[in-house]
Amino acid sequence: MLNDPLANMMSLILNNELVGRQECLVKPSSKMIKELLRVMKENGYVSEFKEIEDSRGNHIKLVLSGNVNKCGVIKPRYSVKAKDFEKFEKRYLPAKDIGILFISTPRGIMTHYDAKAKKIGGRLLAYCY
Repeated sequence: MLNDPLANMMSLILNNELVGRQECLVKPSSKMIKELLRVMKENGYVSEFKEIEDSRGNHIKLVLSGNVNKCGVIKPRYSVKAKDFEKFEKRYLPAKDIGILFISTPRGIMTHYDAKAKKIGGRLLAYCY
């Protein structure tokens, strides 16, 4: 039984990137996972993804781009104000302007750069660089 599908997806992506595979299957599928993959695709960490409907629950076929060096989820999911992103950038990202933090905001899942520009806070979900 899966306790955290988001953490399983991030570790699956990282493991397949390290091995050098071009594609992988993510099970199970959820709205949060699809939104996170959409943001990863916009930022060039994933080439494309497609949801495949199945009788036992949907899964996602993911084409990797080879740009992920490290990714993972952030637990506990800290609440962050718009002015406090720098503290978590220092903690989870290797250097300034390298990598992204994924934030769940009232306006949807976005990167911390977008959240800074819109001056909104939210909850930290994951990081990728």
